[in-house]
Amino acid sequence: MDHRGRDAVSSIVVACSPKRVWKALTDPAEVKEYSLGTNVTSTWREGDPVTYTGEWKGKAYEDKGTVLECRPNVLLRISHYSPLSGLPDLPENYHTVEYRLSARAEGTGVTIVQSNNRDDAEAEESAKLWDLVLSNLKEYLER
Repeated sequence: MDHRGRDAVSSIVVACSPKRVWKALTDPAEVKEYSLGTNVTSTWREGDPVTYTGEWKGKAYEDKGTVLECRPNVLLRISHYSPLSGLPDLPENYHTVEYRLSARAEGTGVTIVQSNNRDDAEAEESAKLWDLVLSNLKEYLER
């Protein structure tokens, strides 16, 4: 039995509509604003590819994945692989990243769940990174 690490989970509430948050999650110009300068390319259609390019800690990267599920304003689930992980490009080395949106009285709850982490340490590191991305997203949308 493969004992993978736990899921990395990060949540925040943003003071705007699910529709507005969804646009920020899927519009490449907006993603670049709050997601550490990442350039994202995708049609967001299920089964279509997603690529992420940019620079992280001085290293250029090109991450990739596939859109697994796309329910506008509610749920976006993608697979994600980063060569910076140092692991071979094999299915077992892909994370699944889910962006879940839920309407709240005070705006929109945004939860990111990254699964298929190698171990708890990776889950912890990833949760910190997603916390940063969500905090940037909130600041970006509320300014």
